[in-house]
Amino acid sequence: MIRYGVDTFRGFRGRLRYWLSARDCYDSISLMVTIAFALGITPFLVRRNARGETSLEQSWYGFLNAILRWLLLAYCYSYINLSNESLIGYFMRNHVSQISTRVHDVGGIIAAVFTFILPLLLRKHFLKSVKNMVQADEQLDRLRSPVNFNTVVGQVVLVISAVVLLDTVLLTTGLVCLAKMEVYASWQLTFIFVYELMAISITICMFCLMTRTVQRRINCLHKVLKNLAHQWDTRTLKAVTQKQRSLQCLDSFSMYTIVTKDPAEIIQESMEIHHLICEAAATANKYFTYQLLTIISIAFLIIVFDAYYVLETLLGKSKRESKFKTVEFVTFFSCQMILYLIAIISIVEGSNRAIKKSEKTGGIVHSLLNKTKSAEVKEKLQQFSMQLMHLKINFTAAGLFNIDRTLYFTISGALTTYLIILLQFTSNSPNNGYGNGSSCCETFNNMTNHTL
Repeated sequence: MIRYGVDTFRGFRGRLRYWLSARDCYDSISLMVTIAFALGITPFLVRRNARGETSLEQSWYGFLNAILRWLLLAYCYSYINLSNESLIGYFMRNHVSQISTRVHDVGGIIAAVFTFILPLLLRKHFLKSVKNMVQADEQLDRLRSPVNFNTVVGQVVLVISAVVLLDTVLLTTGLVCLAKMEVYASWQLTFIFVYELMAISITICMFCLMTRTVQRRINCLHKVLKNLAHQWDTRTLKAVTQKQRSLQCLDSFSMYTIVTKDPAEIIQESMEIHHLICEAAATANKYFTYQLLTIISIAFLIIVFDAYYVLETLLGKSKRESKFKTVEFVTFFSCQMILYLIAIISIVEGSNRAIKKSEKTGGIVHSLLNKTKSAEVKEKLQQFSMQLMHLKINFTAAGLFNIDRTLYFTISGALTTYLIILLQFTSNSPNNGYGNGSSCCETFNNMTNHTL
């Protein structure tokens, strides 16, 4: 019995290790691409041919799946518009809630187009980005600084598990709050609420995977350059001849570099790797740019209106009677607000880490430039320095704004401004209650007539 259990555990561990193993870039992103394919976000799949070679290939089912998902969302939005149904409509009906409902519906249809239709038109950019990464991996492998693809797969599994857990917990909390408030939405509205969040989450995961891929390749490139600098510091780099080929241990981390190549050749290949990484980042940004603009815009609008609903309820609860439970109401819209806050933070942090890592390359190159005594090597490093000035990694949302930590300040300022305007608009409006309500003058006349 014990031996059978041990053998079973070993067999499961072996299968798990095989499933998490990856030999190249295509294997490392296979899981994420498959999930995106199933949700209709991308038409690509990672496939292996008879010779065991992997590649990213298009599928006709991917195109059909994306179009059908968009048509389903369009039907759901059309239905709730014709039925005049919305989540906030179950709780309050005022000018702000009606405006927010229309904005969300229009934004949702636009988001569906940018999430499911536009990636079909921009699919070549994603394919080109992955191919550039594969070429960079081949050159990094020749410089003995390969990417650990098994670690990539492990991180992908960890991120997807965290996203599924977070979405499940917050969505369950929201649906339970709606049930406790006796709100039973149509399946069309529930489908939009759940599926929209799933599609946005996986799109963000794909973008963060690409930014993390860029960051990881830059880190491998830094190792090559730092190993070269370490050899110069320890004065162990010698003139290389055809007969003198060896491997030298560099430091306590057991990092190895090839000394069979001339330093000028290593720097030349490093320049080519850097160019491939920048090209991969630029093409990935072209693929995700409109999706990121849509997600950030929709997330900002939802955060603004959800914050308004929560604040307006908490501040106005003592002034008038409410038809719903405050705790459940605040919990529901707070969960929705937290989800989209996490979405913005994930996009910004993923982009910012890749940008900051790429900015460190210039310092390493200039450190090598100060140490070298060879005119040929110095010329190559100067060329590398010029390349760093003209080729920079940057992520934007359709060129309208940069996706980095400065976006936090911009969103915070705009959020505060709009919240103050909405709260003042509600307090100054004569019909600031829940439901249809009546104006102050009508209420006063009714009280006077009743007294007389």
